[in-house]
Amino acid sequence: MTIETKFDSNYRKVLVAARRARQLQSGSHALVPSRSNKVCRIAQEEIEAGKIAYVKLETEVQKPLVEGPAIPILLS
Repeated sequence: MTIETKFDSNYRKVLVAARRARQLQSGSHALVPSRSNKVCRIAQEEIEAGKIAYVKLETEVQKPLVEGPAIPILLS
C-alpha cells in the first residue's frame, strides 16, 4: 500500500475529486481558501494545491477464469 499524490490517469483524478466533493458536502472543512461555493470546484482546487492524496493498493488485477466460449450465447 502506497500513498500517492500524483495521479496516473485523469479517471483516477475525477474519482478522487468526486469522493472529496462528497466529503465537503457532508460537512468537511475545505483545506484551501476558495472563492467558489461549489464543492466540486473546491475539491479540484484542493487537488491542484497538492492537499489531497489517495491510497493505492499493491494488489494485481486478476481476470476471472472462463470455461468454454468467451461470449455467452443466449438461446430464446
